[in-house]
Amino acid sequence: MTEFKRRSAELNDLLCVLNVLTWDARTQMPAGGTAARAHQMATISGVARERLLAPEFEQAAQQVTGNEADTRAAQQALEAVAAMRRVPAALTHDLAVLKSESQVLWAQARSTGNFATFAPALERMVDLNRQLADALGYEDHPYDALLNTYEPGLTVATLLPLFGRLRAHHVELLQAIQDQPQPRSDFLTRQYPAAQQKEFSLAMAQLFGYDTGRGRLDESAHPFEISFTQQDVRITTRFQEHFLPAALFGTLHETGHAMYEQGVHPDLSRSVLTSDLLGLYAVAGASYGTHESQSRLWENRIGRSRAFWDLHYPQLQATFPEQLADVDVTEFHRAVNRVQPSLIRVEADELTYDLHIMLRVELERALIGGELSVQDLPEAWNSRIQSDLGLTVPSDSQGVLQDIHWSSGMFGSFPTYTIGNIMASQFYQAAEQALPELSAHLSAGNYAPLRQWLTEQIYQYGRTFTPHELLIRTTGSGLDPAPYLQYLTNKYSDLYGLKGEITSFSASSL
Repeated sequence: MTEFKRRSAELNDLLCVLNVLTWDARTQMPAGGTAARAHQMATISGVARERLLAPEFEQAAQQVTGNEADTRAAQQALEAVAAMRRVPAALTHDLAVLKSESQVLWAQARSTGNFATFAPALERMVDLNRQLADALGYEDHPYDALLNTYEPGLTVATLLPLFGRLRAHHVELLQAIQDQPQPRSDFLTRQYPAAQQKEFSLAMAQLFGYDTGRGRLDESAHPFEISFTQQDVRITTRFQEHFLPAALFGTLHETGHAMYEQGVHPDLSRSVLTSDLLGLYAVAGASYGTHESQSRLWENRIGRSRAFWDLHYPQLQATFPEQLADVDVTEFHRAVNRVQPSLIRVEADELTYDLHIMLRVELERALIGGELSVQDLPEAWNSRIQSDLGLTVPSDSQGVLQDIHWSSGMFGSFPTYTIGNIMASQFYQAAEQALPELSAHLSAGNYAPLRQWLTEQIYQYGRTFTPHELLIRTTGSGLDPAPYLQYLTNKYSDLYGLKGEITSFSASSL
C-alpha cells in the first residue's frame, strides 16, 4: 500500500467513525448523551481535518502516478486540501459541535411543534454557514459556495432557470389533474401495525437487492441511509401506523441509496473515492444528486409502478388482510400515485415533490443571502405552502420543522433532490435502451439485471467521476430535464385519463 493510500484509508476510517456516531445519535442514543456526543464528534472531525491538512498527506498525493482511479483520487485529495485550508479550524469545530446539539434541539422542537425553542440554534447554524461560504469563496452568491459542496458546478444562476422550467410544467399538469376525479385513498390511513410494515418493507428492499448481511433497517425521526464502508450500509425509516405509504416508500427510497453504497467496487473501500473530504463524511456517491437519483429511481420508477404492484400486492394483502380486504390492485396502485398537495415533503407525490424542494431552496437561499431572518422563517414557509400548494400549515411540526437538514447544517443540499429526479429518468431511459428485456424482467420481479447495470455504470465507481461525467458516459448527455418531464406527463396522463387533453405536454414541447 502506498503512503497516499495508507493515509487515505486512515482518513476514511475516521469519517466512518463519525458516521457511526451519527447513526447512533439518530437511532439509539438517549437524550442525555447530546452534549458529550457533540464534543466527541467535534474531536473526531478535528483529528480528520488535521490528517487531511498534514503536509505529508499533500506530499503523498502529489507523488501519485498510475491508473485513472489513483490519479483522480489524488487530484480530489489535493482539491479538498486547498479548500479546507481556506476554512478556519475553529469554524470546522464549531460546526461539528453545533450539528450534534442542533439535531437534538430540532427533534425536541419538532415533537412539540415549538419553533422558538430551535430558532437560536438555527440562527447560529445560518451564521456559521455564511462564514463557511465566505471561506470557500464564490463569485455571485454565497449560496453558490454551499451548493458546490453537494453538487459540483451547480450555481444559483444555473439552478433558477431549471427550476423555472420544471415549475411551469408541474403547475400546469397539476391544474389539469385537479380538474379530474381523484382516486380513492381512504384505506391508506387505516391501522397498519408497525411490526408488519417493517417485515413487508424489508422484504421488498431485499428483493431489490439490499444485502442485509451488510446492512440493517432501523427506525428514526427522519429516514436516512449511512455507510461505514460498503460492508456495513444501514438504512432507517419512520413508521406511521395510520399512514401505510410513509414507511414503505421511505424504506424503498433509502434502499436505493444503500445499494449505491453496497455496489462500490471493493478496491475503492477506505479510499478518497468513498470519502467526502471537504464535508468530512464517508459517502461514495459522485454527488448528492447522483445519490438521490438512485433512491428516487428505485422508490418511484420501480416501487410505484403497476408492474411492481401487480406482482407484490397479493403479499401486501396477505400481510394486512383486514385492512386491504376491499381494495384491489388497481385501486391501490392509483392511491399510492395519487396527486394531492400535502404538507410533508417525504410523503409528497412525485409531481408536487419538486414544489416542496423549490420552496426550501428559495428560503434557504434567502437565509444565507441575508434577505430572510430565522425569526421570519415560519411565516415565510407557511405563506409559500399556501400560495404553492393551497394548504394551511396547522403547526410548525408539519411545516418548517419537518426536515432535519437545516439542523444538520446541510444548506445547499435540497436542490439535489430535484437534480436526482432528473438524473433518475435519464439513467432509467439509458437502462431501457441497454436492456431490451428490462420491462419483462421487472414484470417478473427480476430486479437483478437493472441493479447489475446500474452497478456497472454508476455504483462501482464511487466518486471516481463527476456527476456530469457519469451522465455523459451513461446517457450521452449532460443534465437534461426532458426525460423526467416526459415521464411525469405520460404517467399522470395514463392515471388520470388526460391523453388528448394536454397537448402542451407533447414530447416536442419538452
